[in-house]
Amino acid sequence: MADQTQYVTLGAADSLFAVPVERVQQILETQSIAAMPHAPADFLGMIDVRGQSVPVMDLRKRLALPAAEDSHSTRIMVLDARVGEAPRRIGLKTDRVFEVTALDADTMEAPPDLGASWRTEFVAGVGRRNGAFVTVLDLDRLFAAADLPAASGAAA
Repeated sequence: MADQTQYVTLGAADSLFAVPVERVQQILETQSIAAMPHAPADFLGMIDVRGQSVPVMDLRKRLALPAAEDSHSTRIMVLDARVGEAPRRIGLKTDRVFEVTALDADTMEAPPDLGASWRTEFVAGVGRRNGAFVTVLDLDRLFAAADLPAASGAAA
């Protein structure tokens, strides 16, 4: 039997993405985000999560996908990532969150280098689930180049 890894699947634009389930701390409904002056376009601001300041990044903007209005299904995933050498808790705003699913490690493919409308340097691989392609995000690379403010606490 093939090695399987558990992922949380999420959607942005017409694309299906996944992040490792062990990196997901919480999934929140959209809420008020405190904007920060002179912040990069993909950095939305800060939210309070259990007394901790958490920076929030917009997945659509980070991947150069077209902008969209928030809806009732918009979510903020609070994730553990590494920014440089430091563990960080970072929020990622996405259009919707679907489910926890298993993807076979031996069927994972390298990200395509042509024909994609999103930035492949943030992609760990491409899997398949129920006939659909699932883009697995590399969270450390996704957040590594981000100019994020210091948070009021590090990930444990």
